[in-house]
Amino acid sequence: MRKTITYISVLLIAASCGSTSVKNEKENWIQLFNGKDLAGWDIKIKGYELNNNYKNIFRVEDGLMKVRFEGFEKFNNEFGHIFYKEPFSHYKLRIEYRFVGEQVPGGPAWALRNSGVMLHCQSAASMLLDQDFPVSIEAQFLGGNGVDERSTLNVCTPGTHIEIDGKLVTRHCNNSTSKTYHGEVWVTAEFVVRGSEIIHHIVDGDTVMTYSKPQVGGAHEGYPVPEGTLIDIGYISLQAESHPVDFRKVEILKLEDKR
Repeated sequence: MRKTITYISVLLIAASCGSTSVKNEKENWIQLFNGKDLAGWDIKIKGYELNNNYKNIFRVEDGLMKVRFEGFEKFNNEFGHIFYKEPFSHYKLRIEYRFVGEQVPGGPAWALRNSGVMLHCQSAASMLLDQDFPVSIEAQFLGGNGVDERSTLNVCTPGTHIEIDGKLVTRHCNNSTSKTYHGEVWVTAEFVVRGSEIIHHIVDGDTVMTYSKPQVGGAHEGYPVPEGTLIDIGYISLQAESHPVDFRKVEILKLEDKR
């Protein structure tokens, strides 16, 4: 029988977390980002201890959660993630983002106008000191370069695998069917996550990616979960990968588990 990461097993590898109840899933969106500060979020940057916000990469200004790199002369793979304090399993997630400015010198070519949200993510506290990316399912945010086509809301799989159309997919990144978003435009990304059953990526109302059975695959040695274990629950984190990005909305709607 295939194993599944449950709420209990998440707690075994996670920091303590709170809970928020929702009485009516049709009306009660929870604002994960309060527009004022980073309360309720944990920060993990490669090479630094938990909640060391190195060079103030993550900050709140003008009502926006911002990822910035002004303090860097050169980026040296200090990949960062900011994690909401509570794990989720069945939910809708809505994020509004935009890329701004120029990539920091030293940022890898693939990280140009590149960010993302990590779904079913391991906890910030369980990451290794020099770990690049949390074990998770990444919904990748990409901005166009003004010329070439470049889809957003692709799916990437650090330490995980997925199934698409019933077939196991071990390729790290798989493109969505979205259009390209050039310039510093706001993009509305939505996700419908049903535990380990199915996940949909939706951009500006169009479903551009669907996959199922997120599972552990190729995770690092410090992640104590067997290969092939289905991932039913996890944390939500946002990325800092060397290009400035703004987030003006991060909100969630808990859904009933109807199994």
